[in-house]
Amino acid sequence: MPHPNARLTVHGRRLLVDRVRAGRAVAHVADEMGISRTTAHKWVRRWRAEGDAGLYDRPSRPRTTPHRTPAEVESRICDLRRERKLGPARIGPILGLPASTVHRVLTRHQLNRLRWMDRPTGQVIRRYERERPGELVHVDIKKLGNIPDGGGHRIMPTSPCPCRVAVPAP
Repeated sequence: MPHPNARLTVHGRRLLVDRVRAGRAVAHVADEMGISRTTAHKWVRRWRAEGDAGLYDRPSRPRTTPHRTPAEVESRICDLRRERKLGPARIGPILGLPASTVHRVLTRHQLNRLRWMDRPTGQVIRRYERERPGELVHVDIKKLGNIPDGGGHRIMPTSPCPCRVAVPAP
């Protein structure tokens, strides 16, 4: 969802392409729409290559990660964490990896916090794990003071209400 002041939503990109298709110069259309020529050329080029599908936003996540840590190394990192309860700074030299890489792998596998693990077994403990958010609502109630019946000082006025002030009889 674009932010409210976006220059080019999908509708604006279609308008840009329609104006360029009508024979107008890309630089003039870009100037009218308040965007750079580079951006205008990018959207026109995408439309020519992909049609209307090219006018929609794409995810910024890369399609492939060629330098990602291999799966067998990741499993070795996780095994060392579970068996020996070592941190990234100690696992890294054992496997010949930087501590930052080890930490990223542990985070990916949700093993980055030792306090989340059961120390003897090495299993991750998840105390409140539910399928849907709000499935279990847990409320702790503790009475911390003597609150009078009907509420406290926020409910009952501290000074008498002007409408209930007794007027002495003449």
